Amino acid sequence: MQITQQTINEVNFQKSELIPAIVQDNLNGVILMQGFMDKAALEMTLQKGLVTFFSRSKNRLWTKGETSDNFLEVVSVHTDCDKDSILVLAKPKGPTCHLGTQSCFGEAAPLLSFIGQLQTVINERKESDPTSSYTASLFAKDISRSCQKVGEEGVEVALAAMKSDKDELLNESADLIYHLSVLLIRSGCSLEEVAQVLKERHK
Repeated sequence: MQITQQTINEVNFQKSELIPAIVQDNLNGVILMQGFMDKAALEMTLQKGLVTFFSRSKNRLWTKGETSDNFLEVVSVHTDCDKDSILVLAKPKGPTCHLGTQSCFGEAAPLLSFIGQLQTVINERKESDPTSSYTASLFAKDISRSCQKVGEEGVEVALAAMKSDKDELLNESADLIYHLSVLLIRSGCSLEEVAQVLKERHK
């Protein structure tokens, strides 16, 4: 169930004043961190649109990023079937862990999550020096070059499949996904929006 200001009273704080709250990257599905919320923390999370916990060490409400500026912007908040734990889908602004890593759980992430992370990597590198970054060099050229690369890589994927060359098929597919991601970003679109179209078609 998605939690809103209207449904917040349905969360079961009777079992425990503090309930676990897991934060997941809305784009790539990586589990970013886990904390605890009381009712006031949940209310503030919904009001501010920033993940806020009850800090047991500080003994007060604590908004993630209040000192580091590495905030977690709320996309949606959900409760489990027993209504005694919370899942927050969020957009991380910078590394989540105090150690400077994406997640407090280290490198633990579904392999497919890198497809979503690729979009972030491309956005970070597009402003780099074009002489030292292939990604930046693509952005420095006319968009027609990106269109051409997508077409070329699509043909290479098809040819590799026709030859039943698995290694080549995988490598050419990786090239296609990368160049398609670049073209989407250059066109003001995102893989997230493509996923939404696929999801709507599935319905």
